[in-house]
Amino acid sequence: MTLPPELERFAAEVVAAGRYRDVADVVAAGVTLLQRQEQARAEFVASLEAAEAEAEREGWHSLDDVLADMDRIIAEKRDAA
Repeated sequence: MTLPPELERFAAEVVAAGRYRDVADVVAAGVTLLQRQEQARAEFVASLEAAEAEAEREGWHSLDDVLADMDRIIAEKRDAA
């Protein structure tokens, strides 16, 4: 495997500092982080899809609808006072 020069230098520096045993460990750590990031992305996408499915099943309200309802409720409370 060939790394770009800047990554090769970084890997050599962290190995020399004793943080990793060798460049293979550095690469493995990087791939592990990428794997975690991809898992988090997949979970986020799944949550968006679940929210969209719920909205389609149960209906949804636009922000404009919610704000109009809030204005109406506030006006009713103010008029009742």
